[in-house]
Amino acid sequence: ARLQRPFSDADDVLEQRVGCSIADYFAREGEQAFRDRESEIVSELVTATNTVISLGGGAILRTQNRQAIRQGGLVVWLQADPHTIASRLHADAATAARRPALTHHDPLTEIRTLLEQRRPLYAECAGHTIDTEQKSLDDCVDEIVCLLNNPSRKS
Repeated sequence: ARLQRPFSDADDVLEQRVGCSIADYFAREGEQAFRDRESEIVSELVTATNTVISLGGGAILRTQNRQAIRQGGLVVWLQADPHTIASRLHADAATAARRPALTHHDPLTEIRTLLEQRRPLYAECAGHTIDTEQKSLDDCVDEIVCLLNNPSRKS
């Protein structure tokens, strides 16, 4: 809202289209079907002009998605350490109802593993990185506004 731009969340779009939560769709149809739907949505969303798009953390797993993401405009990777991610997931009541559960007995270990696997892919797509540790939402938005006003600025 502060950026005065439309916002699209790929997970919200997917849930609207399939008529159930991602967790239910994932359980019913499997990861391949979920990733296929996700890819369709990514390719659509990145063509929107001046739109803020939120993608799920696994959207970068497919080459076609990474290509589309890079071509779509300013890409900002919002980074956090595994402890912070675990804490945020735990604090978000919607996470358990909407997303597939972490499969590992130790969620922190699984988050670390996923981050290690995905970090090079995030880096491949991101034109800019914002470390969200110890920052408020407003602080992060301030940094994004600066990037939009000066896209050649490195972060």
